[in-house]
Amino acid sequence: MDTTRSPFAGVGPARLAAMAEREKRRFESSRPKTRAALASGASDYLDSVPMHWMKDWPMPFPLLVAKAKGARLTDLDGYGIDDFCLGDTGSMFGHSPKPVARAIRAQARNGLTYMLPTEDALAAGRLLTERFGDFKWQIATTATDANRFALRVARAVTGRTKVLVFNGCYHGTVEDTMVERRNGITVARPGLTGQVADLSELAACAEFNDLESVEQELKTGSVAAILTEPVMTNSCMVLPESGFHEGLRELATRYGALLIIDETHTISSGLGGYTAVHGLDPDIFVVGKCVAGGMPTAIWGLRPNVATKYLRYNAGRPSGHSGMGTTLSANPMQFACLRATLSEVMTEANYAHMEKGAERLASGLSAVISRHGAPWHSVRVGARVEFICAPCPLKNGAEAALAHVPQVEATLHTALLNRGCLIAPFHNMMLVSPATKKRQIAGLVAAFDEILTELFSPE
Repeated sequence: MDTTRSPFAGVGPARLAAMAEREKRRFESSRPKTRAALASGASDYLDSVPMHWMKDWPMPFPLLVAKAKGARLTDLDGYGIDDFCLGDTGSMFGHSPKPVARAIRAQARNGLTYMLPTEDALAAGRLLTERFGDFKWQIATTATDANRFALRVARAVTGRTKVLVFNGCYHGTVEDTMVERRNGITVARPGLTGQVADLSELAACAEFNDLESVEQELKTGSVAAILTEPVMTNSCMVLPESGFHEGLRELATRYGALLIIDETHTISSGLGGYTAVHGLDPDIFVVGKCVAGGMPTAIWGLRPNVATKYLRYNAGRPSGHSGMGTTLSANPMQFACLRATLSEVMTEANYAHMEKGAERLASGLSAVISRHGAPWHSVRVGARVEFICAPCPLKNGAEAALAHVPQVEATLHTALLNRGCLIAPFHNMMLVSPATKKRQIAGLVAAFDEILTELFSPE
């Protein structure tokens, strides 16, 4: 038995290195068309990719996608790939759901953008309230924008400066939230590009599942809003402990802060998101990514009492730029896709299919982990599943950071892709869509088993 396993989540370094090198060579040799296309056509982009995080994929070079349908991609070299990443939730309901594709075709004949609403906009507003609850809605293009605008409103109506976020969180590229908790102190995260402001003047950082640390920050009287996901998902996934969300709601009310729930990933939890499934009561609700079937769209809503306060504030401010809104947001194509998604795609039947498939996937991964004695576990939130290279559930962002094992995860991701399965690049996240088939789930579990057999077999 290899006695040097512990640094790599129970995997021997030599064995891991051998697999990593072999899987890298296998990927490179199997995609000559992709390599040639990138060599001839990628140099016009900064660092050879149109978006920097496309280099975060662990494979030696990016895939070039030729087409996508349902829960399956086809790359330039003709390989069919079962897609469990699904655009990191953007395509959670599958690639180009038919109602959304029909809506796009119909709206394209009537114009793409004109800074005015449509009948689809009116219908979408009603559907948003039916699906997510009693809020007064606004439309953005990304969840980053929606969170940024929500924070401006929170500061406007409370007259306070700071946002409270949780260690290890991610709410898009909202600068104010790029902080961490270090030795009980809020500091800027290392590695931020071009960072010049002192983010501790704009944000306070607490630990998830630690209401004492939350109250410690709220007592200062400087916190305008608590911004949180119901489940931490942009780290190794962390579930809320019993009573945590009820405690957040009570503390926010007691100390006069607004509670913002960001459901951009936890929309996987079920119809209406985690908020509806678990009865949360936010002051401001945010969701993006898949809400319009993959068309870039986000929504944010204010409870009526918060909306009234904001409108009163807005009526009294000097005219001029508000720092909110973008020209292409709330365009007619977004509303067409939003209406189609809410009415025909984001349905009880589709969520039931997703839940059933995700439970099958989580059970299969857990059985493989157990069979090989790996010090890992799996976790599921609705249609979202993750395997975590740590032996037990995580409590907070600090534990999640320690459970992230890049060398092991990168090797597994490439090995899974070489076996026809794509999972999200940033962590070990997988989604089951309404289009995902039983055989695709079985294929992913079998590939995971094959890889762990090599990594954990006795010497």
